[in-house]
Parts: sequence; C-alpha cells; structure tokens
Amino acid sequence: MSLSLDHAALTLAFAMLAGVLAQLAAHHARVPGIVLLLTTGVLLGPDVANVIRPSLLGSALGVFVGFAVAVVLFEGGLNLRIPVLRQQARPIRRLVTIGALVTAVLATLAARLVMGWDWRLSILFGTLVIVTGPTVVTPLVRRLRLQPHLAAILVAEGIFIDAVGATIAVVALEIALAGSQSEAAYGGLSIFLRFGVGGLTGFAGGALLVGLLRLRNVVPHGMENILAFAVAVATFHASDALTPESGITAAIVAGLVVGNVGFGRLAEVAEFKEQLTDLVVATLFVLLAADVRVDDVVALGWRGPALLALLAAVVRPACVLASTRGSELGWREILYLSWLAPRGIVAAAVASLFAVDLAEAGIAGGTEMRAMVFLVIAGTVTLQGLSAGPVAGWLGVRLPAREGFLVLGANPLGRLVASTLARQGVKVLVIDSSAEACAAARDEGLAVIETDALSPAKLVDAGIFSTRHALGLTPNEHVNYLFARRIARDLRGPELAVALEQDHRGVTTELVEREDIEVLFAGETDLHTWLARARHGDLRLESWRLTSSAARGVRLEQCPLDVLLPIALTRGSEVMPVVRRTELRANDTVAIAVHVDRADAAASWLESHGWVRVDGASTRAKTV
Repeated sequence: MSLSLDHAALTLAFAMLAGVLAQLAAHHARVPGIVLLLTTGVLLGPDVANVIRPSLLGSALGVFVGFAVAVVLFEGGLNLRIPVLRQQARPIRRLVTIGALVTAVLATLAARLVMGWDWRLSILFGTLVIVTGPTVVTPLVRRLRLQPHLAAILVAEGIFIDAVGATIAVVALEIALAGSQSEAAYGGLSIFLRFGVGGLTGFAGGALLVGLLRLRNVVPHGMENILAFAVAVATFHASDALTPESGITAAIVAGLVVGNVGFGRLAEVAEFKEQLTDLVVATLFVLLAADVRVDDVVALGWRGPALLALLAAVVRPACVLASTRGSELGWREILYLSWLAPRGIVAAAVASLFAVDLAEAGIAGGTEMRAMVFLVIAGTVTLQGLSAGPVAGWLGVRLPAREGFLVLGANPLGRLVASTLARQGVKVLVIDSSAEACAAARDEGLAVIETDALSPAKLVDAGIFSTRHALGLTPNEHVNYLFARRIARDLRGPELAVALEQDHRGVTTELVEREDIEVLFAGETDLHTWLARARHGDLRLESWRLTSSAARGVRLEQCPLDVLLPIALTRGSEVMPVVRRTELRANDTVAIAVHVDRADAAASWLESHGWVRVDGASTRAKTV
C-alpha cells in the first residue's frame, strides 16, 4: 500500500501541519515566522519535495484565502484601540492616504525603470506593494517592545493599509482589464463604493456580535469563539457579495467595533482569534509559497534584487517623509518607520489573484509580477524582520527593560505591600484615585500617582510599558480583575497578579488564571479582615527562609491565610510577588505579614514546614 499525494485534502492538511511546525521553529529560533513559512512552502512545494501541491485545490484555494484574510483582518481590528489611534491620528491617516499614493507612484516608476514592464503591469505592481503586513508587523512590535506611539503607528498602518492598498489594487486591475472607457471610469469610481459598503457591513457585523454576546443566556459559555469566527467570515463574504473586494474593509471595521466595546467576554474571543490567525496565516503562506515556481523567481535575475532595493531604500523613506512632515515625530522615529515595511499575507493573496486574472485575460507578465511580489515579501520580511531589533536599539526607540512594581491601591494593605517591596530595593509606584489615600502613601515615602487606573492612557502615562509587575490590591476584587484584564487586553507585557476575596461573588481563581493573571498572597483570602488589621497596626512583618532539606513539595497555597500573609519572595537578586502558583526553591526568602495575636500559630506552621526565621527581620507594621 502506497500513500498517494494527489488529494486536495492531504495537501491542505500537510500545509497546515508544516505551517504550525515552521512557526514553532521560528519561535525557538527567534526569527520572524514568515521567513520559515516561505522557506517551508518552497521546500515542500512542487519544485523540491512535491509534497504540497496547491494546484490540487483549484478554486478552493481562493475560498480558503478569503477565510484566512477575514480572520486575519478581523483579529487586527480587534486589537486596535480608538483612544490610541486618536493620539497618533495624523501620521496614521497620512500614511494610509498620502503614503499609499507616494508608494504606488514611485513603485510604478521603479518597476517600469528596472523591470522594463509596460505601464499597465507596472501600475498593477505599484498598487500591490502599497500594503505592509500586520501579520508580520504586529508580532515584531510585540517582541521588540517599541515606544508605544511608534508601535501604534506601525500596527495601525499595517491593518488599515491592507484595506486601502488591496482595494486600490483590485480597482487598478479592473481598469486594466476594462474593455471600454466607461468600464474603466466605473472601476475607478467603485473604490468609494467598496469602502462605503465595507464600512457599513463591517459595522453591522461587529454590532451583531457585540449584541449577541451581551445578551444573557443566549450564547453559552465556551461558544463565544466559534460565534466570533462565524461572524467574521460571514461579514467578510457578505460584503464581498454586495460589492466585490469590499470584504477586507468590512472585516477590519467589524473587529474595530468589537474590540472597542468593553464587555467581559471579549478576552476569550481575542485569545481565540489570535490562535486562529496564527493557524490560517501559517497554512496560507505555505500554500502560496508552494504555488510560486522557483524558476520564475530566478528568472527575474539581477532586476529582482535591484527593484527590491529601490522599494526599501527609496520608496519607503519617501512615503514616510511625505506622511510625517509637520508631525511631532522625531528623526529617530521617522528613520525607523522608513526602514520597517515588511509585506505580508494580503500582498501574497492579491498577487496570486492577479496572476490568475491576467492569465485568463491573455495578458502576459502576471506570473513574473507574482514572482516579484513574493521576492519583495521574502526580502522585506527576512531583511527587515531580522534587523528590526538591532536597528531599534541603535536608534533608541525601544522601551527600557521592564523593572519594578505598579501597585493599584493606596489603602493600608496596598501600602503595606508596596512598602515591603520597596524595602527590598525595587522600584515601586502606587496608583489610586483617592486623594486621601494617595496623601497617606506619600507620607510613608512611597511614589504615588493619583489617577484612574482603569484608563489605558493613564496607565501609559504611569509607565506601564516599563513595569515588570502590576498588582491589583484594592478591597474590591472586581476592580482588581478589571485593572489586570485591561492591561492584559490593551497594553500587554507586565506580569499581572490580583488580590481576590475568599468569599467572592463572581471573580474566581479559575476565571483569573485562565487569562494568565495570578492570584496574590498564595490564594484567595479575607481581604477586608487583612485590610482592617493593616489599618489598626495589628500586623508584624517577618522574613522566613525555606531550608533546602524541606524545599521539595512545599507550596505556600497550603499555608493558613487567616494568620499569615506571604507578600514578597526574594530569590537571589530577584524580587517577585507571592502568588498561588509560585514554585518555591531552596533558600527562597519570603516577607510575611503576621497577625500579632496569632504570631505563635504562624511561626509553628512555618517551622513545621521547613521554614526558618531570618534573624533581625521582624518589624511591627505602622498604625494607620
């Protein structure tokens, strides 16, 4: 019995598996995933191993491309925040308008000059390379930790320019294939119709999803993800059915609507969409790369790299300079924007579409143009993806290394934790909206900001992007959870931990940890009792070290949280909060708050579990 590879389903399955494995390898090698995805597609495609055969999919490849683009752009819109976009509205708006025009014109001239194509083919190429790639830019931005305003510009440009560039490219193709001047004129004017229909359809799709998720008992828990997927794909294709190639705009707008309407079930939707995006991007890039003949790319000769160099060294800088003129961006940010413009999945998908349509119309050059577009994708992703980190470091546009703690809550318990951490020699900043509580924290020598901790903009001002740990320590577990979830959803980066009430009313350990938020103090506790003890000065701070002989198997979540409260763990030079899932090691030292009236019970439990008190490390908490 032999395995026959002449099955469309097998090609799709192999592409999916190979794409996921390539992304895993890229993660461990710390290189842009698309570099290995393109390489994998070529190696497994018809020109080398002949394991993945996209031609077997026929028209199904176009259908899969539509599904993939819908998911990718919906997820991109889901992660855009309108307040952040408003702060950088001018450069973003100009990059996707003036910048798109400059790129199209200069890329057309470059293709005409270097490749010797006729004007029709050169213009089509110029419109194809307008787009950058959110599937490339967004992971790069997250990994590099660029300055927030620069990251917002790059991500927003990558998402919006896909809609603008792809629509312009399709309109250009319609004009190129038009049989009369009236058809060409209609094709040119249809660009406004596509944006209008896409925007309205996308808004309707996003509003439908939000409405369904907000209705209680309509969407069972666990089905949010598949509903979001269905709405994203249906919105994309419904818009395309109304007006061809308007689905890209619709998918972005739908994601934008959902992502900017706060509701409790969005986190699960966003997490699922990210995972689904990774899967479809991996599969599609392998398929599209396998569908490009290596001989077609080689046949470009020296002209291919020459045109690529012009796009990177002339066209992109000119686009950025024209778009950022008069903005508040410094020369370092402008220079970095000029360097980073990798192309991605939309350019690949539209180039493949163009090659087929041009061939059916009997117009030569479509295959050569697609090969050039894939060379641009491979070249920009490889060169700029690998150099993005060093260039960002050289220009000084990366955020400093994360350090210190941001503590929400200037109440007595929050101040106790903040003071304990500060005594360990780490940077601590307390935030609270209460003027009285903030004044008390300042009196204790703590750094304090009086602000709204649930506002992303205020958190950015407080330095959240340079903070390593963010702790929710108000007496209200719902506020703690919202604070951590807002950071996880909108800002990302810091390690998050919150205090939960033992007698909770909705916020559970399972809910919190499912979103990668830790539970402070080794587990749920009686927050109000500990707050009262801190307020009345009924606590004593002690330092205990875990002996090596008893280190294995000891977990602080087993400790009696009614008599002692583990606050901060010191391991070598590292200081971290104590959370439920903290894994203890030999010689770990923990700062513990002990109820003075039950200090003997606390000491008895600690000693019986292999802990020894550190001499001279006992202090009475201040009376507040």
